[in-house]
Amino acid sequence: MKTTMTSARAAGKAAATSARKVQVLRTATTMSARRVGPSTGGRAKTLKHNAGVTEMETDNGTCYGSFCYNFEFENTEATTPAHWKPAIRVAVSGAAGQISNHLLFQIASGLTFGDDQPVALHLLGSDRSKDAVQGVAMELEDSCYPLLREVWISIEADQAFRDVDWAILIGAKPRGPGMERSDLLDLNGQIFQMQGQALNKVANPDCKVVVVGNPCNTNALIAMQNAPNLKRKNFHALTRLDQNRARSQLAVKSNCHYGSVKNVAIWGNHSTTQVPDFVNATILGEPAEKVIDDQDWLEEEFTPVVQTRGAAVIKKWGRSSGASTAVSISDHIRSLLVPTEEGDCFCMAVCTDGNPYGIEEGLIYSMPLKSTGDGSYEICDDFEVNDYLREKIVKSQEELMNEKNCVKHLIGESGGACAITEDTMLPGEN
Repeated sequence: MKTTMTSARAAGKAAATSARKVQVLRTATTMSARRVGPSTGGRAKTLKHNAGVTEMETDNGTCYGSFCYNFEFENTEATTPAHWKPAIRVAVSGAAGQISNHLLFQIASGLTFGDDQPVALHLLGSDRSKDAVQGVAMELEDSCYPLLREVWISIEADQAFRDVDWAILIGAKPRGPGMERSDLLDLNGQIFQMQGQALNKVANPDCKVVVVGNPCNTNALIAMQNAPNLKRKNFHALTRLDQNRARSQLAVKSNCHYGSVKNVAIWGNHSTTQVPDFVNATILGEPAEKVIDDQDWLEEEFTPVVQTRGAAVIKKWGRSSGASTAVSISDHIRSLLVPTEEGDCFCMAVCTDGNPYGIEEGLIYSMPLKSTGDGSYEICDDFEVNDYLREKIVKSQEELMNEKNCVKHLIGESGGACAITEDTMLPGEN
């Protein structure tokens, strides 16, 4: 069945309403009109047939194609495998971008949340990208993933985030020519302020928020501060790609498979002040420093190699690291859903409140973590922080404190003064 979709504001509606009228052109007209949407958390929508055109009015955005008809939870519950978990709702912003183009298919296939976890995808785009997002929805529809139960498309955060259990915030403005990091902080900060407010208003109170759009640490801080109804602990910024790159470089240097490299941490900001930690890393169960036995390489070359990996990828094939970033997002999420192996850790930037390392509280800072697989985490409290690490950890902390000062007007605080004098964006990233 071929399906095309266009949308317009419902005629005669007051300006304050967010309801959207969607027209779906269908080649078959035998389907009777029926009520869809009790599981969406918002007002249900009515399907009306008129000469092969189905009109749908909803305050939850646009449900796409076959997902509007065949994949309703209440109508298919009896046919789903008994071992499947209750369905979850996952919002993804920047849904038409390169990273999402990899990630969405990982989510739908079960790679991200598990092969027993049905999902409803809420795709957030923009006026410019809405046609592209529809194209993504078409490909998801054509892939016939059993776990994918619904696809919703919206250009409004209040719609896209309604009742979501996870929000993966990828969409952000790229840095333009001549733009300073402080300019990017303010520009993207406004986006994440709005998205935090939307999450606060309509998301599941236990929603987990994964911030990918850069500068991701401070963007996560802004979203967190604007969503007081959500747990501060549930806001994370992505540093798993940095951790994966650090593991792979230690594996290459030691001539070992990266599966044997454990306990590699990333401290601090997702920037050139980040601190890949070889001090606590192990290879084949032995300290990495002992296995590699090249302190000059570890202290002088290891960190720059990790930091410039994205630029090296672009140089080789002209594209940014969309695929490996998507994989690292899936890794990030799975680390919260699968118990951490003994002697290992995972990394993401999280709220520093109550941390055991003396890092300034009230920041989003990458640290070594562990999980029991319940969706939450604890900060590892047994990592050695020697003088080499401490100096670098403090430098990254100071950078994040400066970034926080730059965006105080976006987090309800006064007295901020932006004093960023150095460009610390990772090479190969906007």
